Order: sequence, then structure tokens, then C-alpha cells
Amino acid sequence: MFKLGNKTGLAAELREYLEEQVSLGCKWVVYDSDNEISSKFDLDCFVDENSALDFEEEYQQILNWHLSIPIADMVYHLSALEKAAMSSDEKLNNPKTSLKTKAMNLNNLEDRKDEMKALGASEQTIAKMEELMKNGDAKFKVHQVMPANKGQVDVEFYFQQSSKSEYYFLNKFTVAHNLGKPLEKDQHYLIITPGENGKAGSAKQFDLVTDAVEAFKKREGSVELAIGKDAAHKQTLATMENGKVNFVTKDFRGAFYGKPASQTMWPDRGKGFTVQQSAQMIQGYAVHRNDLVNFLSGEPYAAWVKFDMDKGVGANGNFNLQQYHDPQYGFDLPKVLDNYKIKELSVPEKREKLEADLRNGLTPLVNVEKDGQSVKLLLEAVPRYGKMNFFTPDGKMEKREMFMTKEALTNLLDAGQEKGKNKDKQQEAGMGIGS
Repeated sequence: MFKLGNKTGLAAELREYLEEQVSLGCKWVVYDSDNEISSKFDLDCFVDENSALDFEEEYQQILNWHLSIPIADMVYHLSALEKAAMSSDEKLNNPKTSLKTKAMNLNNLEDRKDEMKALGASEQTIAKMEELMKNGDAKFKVHQVMPANKGQVDVEFYFQQSSKSEYYFLNKFTVAHNLGKPLEKDQHYLIITPGENGKAGSAKQFDLVTDAVEAFKKREGSVELAIGKDAAHKQTLATMENGKVNFVTKDFRGAFYGKPASQTMWPDRGKGFTVQQSAQMIQGYAVHRNDLVNFLSGEPYAAWVKFDMDKGVGANGNFNLQQYHDPQYGFDLPKVLDNYKIKELSVPEKREKLEADLRNGLTPLVNVEKDGQSVKLLLEAVPRYGKMNFFTPDGKMEKREMFMTKEALTNLLDAGQEKGKNKDKQQEAGMGIGS
């Protein structure tokens, strides 16, 4: 049916990869039937049969005959090859085999670490992942917190162990924008239960506000939700008496009663939107990708992408994506920046960093002149309208025209006058028709 290379453990490696693809929604796989399959990179997986057949047809050659089959079929045959390679209990108990299995597990750990690094996870998050993998938990998740212009973005990575081996896979990660005040160093959310008969109570720690609030609302009796290093150094956020919430601080009501905007991301072996980009997008910002691929044609393209948060989430719980193709849409970042008097643009190194930050959806601080004085403002790229937004660190929007060059301002005024003339002509034509 297909030919495998001579690499030890290749059948298991390919089966694990295909099982991972199934968890991501894929059902079909395409391979070159005229050559050996030597790694997972020789397999192309697709969600539906039509996409697989289109890919199969496009890449057909005389010496490279591609075939598309259900992933389940290939997994079945790979499993048979695994069993044939381990045909006796003696091999299963062989010390050399155990050493190979251990080495493969370490390779699995290194693959996950490389994947997390590529996505931009913090060193602390990667270390926590490694700790939990070594513990052997079948399922686990690790989280990290990203700074936001308002509140914070909570990121959670979901890992799962294969049901047929000790291999782990990163299935997905989520980003959630919480508007509550970020935790300070060594602080936690605490659910404090009072003790009985004068005895000391208990305090359960949480690092994510959503987890803490959800657990608090499920409690019965009298309990307190607080923030602090421990129960002795707490700041009360909410209280419950006889199973009913009777107090929530004013500053915490938004986080307590509201639902944070969230999105599930499905990375492909470390490729896709990074953690930083995803954290910015869930705050409403646009990011630039130059490695997007057209699903039907397979052709690469570049675009600015943001979540369509105005329409809300779809049936899958995610926001749809809005894309502004580059250069077709017409938002040329360097040219747009040249319309503004931003001091960093005159220094090549600072300009390069500024453009890179904006493409990642960040809102970097820039130096501009206002009322004869130099001030620092946050800058945002708005590809949809071909503009840049300026606002103060506390979120107050500034008029962008104040920071435009004379030439750009003149062009803007001319365009406005031309638009006004066209509008007058349309109104005159309408009046003529009416008479």
C-alpha cells in the first residue's frame, strides 16, 4: 500500500502524527506512492476528501504518483507494522528496547519544547510543561499571562497523551482577554473557606481569574474570593453567604459578571499565529502574516488579519477572521507611516523595530510633537481604514491629523474637497430627476 523508510520506530512516529492530525479535524492524507515515506513531512493532511483529491491531482507526475486515502486506513496499516516489529513479549521486555523507548520519549519532549518556543511561550511555561510531561499525566494544561493595554490576556496550552503510546501532543491553545487588574508578583486568587469552631480555615489558590470565579460560584455555604500572597495578606473581592453571592467589589464586577473575549487557536507543529499575535488579536488589533496559504490552491500569500469581534462568535465559539490582503488591499505600512511625524522613523534601527512591532499587532510607544512639546503616545496600525491611531497610555484617543506631515495633510484636505464636490453633483443630479 505504501513504503516506509528504514528509520527505527518510523511506523509509530507516523501513526502518532496522524492521530494528532485527526484531533485537529483532519480525515484524509495524501502521499507519494512512488517513493518511500521517511518522515511526517512526506504526508499532507486535509479536513475533507475534495481538498485531498484536489491536492492529489495538482501534484501528479509520472514519477511522483500521489494518492489520497482516509487517515484511518493509513493508521490501521501503520499499527499492523508496529505489531509486526514487536512480535514477541521478549522484545517488549528487552532492556535495549526500553532504552529506545526512553530515547523516543525524550525526543517527544524536545519536539514539544521546540514547538512551544516557535509559538513564543515563556521559559517558565515550557518548564512547567516539561514537569507535567515527566509526571505522566494523560491530559494537562499550562498557562501564562500576557500583558494587555487593559487588564491581561490569559493563555492556556492543552496537552494530551496518545491512547496508544506515551507520546504527547499540543492540541490547541486559548487566549482570553480579562479586564481585571493583573496579579502582582507572588499573588494568587484565593477561595477562602472559614474554619469551624474557631479553627483555621482553608484557602485554595488560582492563577486565572476565570478559574477562580467559576470555582467560587459553584461553592455552597459561606466562602470568600480574595487576592493576595496568602490568606493572611488578602484583599477581598467577593463574598458568599449560605450559597448566595452578597458582595462584589466595584472594581471587580466586570471580571466577576462579564465573560472575557476568548479564542481557540490550532497551531500546526509550531506554525500559525504566535502567542503574542493571538494575545493582540483578542484585544482587537490586527497582525500581519506573510506565510498564509490558500486552502484550495496551496498558494502562499500575505495579509493583515484580525478577529471580527463586531459580529460576535460563531457556532464553534470562535470569532471569524477578517483579512486585508497585502498588497492588494492597499495598506502599505511603510508608506502609511511616512504620512506622520514620528521621531523614530528617522532612525533606521528604530523604524525597523517599530514596523515589526506593528506587524505583530503591538501598540508601541512613539515620540511625537504636540503643542510644541514632545510627548509619548501609543501607536496602532488600522489596515481596514489605511490609517494609524494615536492614543495616550491611559487609552484616550488623539486626533491623528495633529501628527500628519504637511504634504499628507494637504492630500487629505484635497481628497475631502473632491469628495464634497462629487457629493454635491450627486445631489444636483438627484434633484433634477425629482423635478
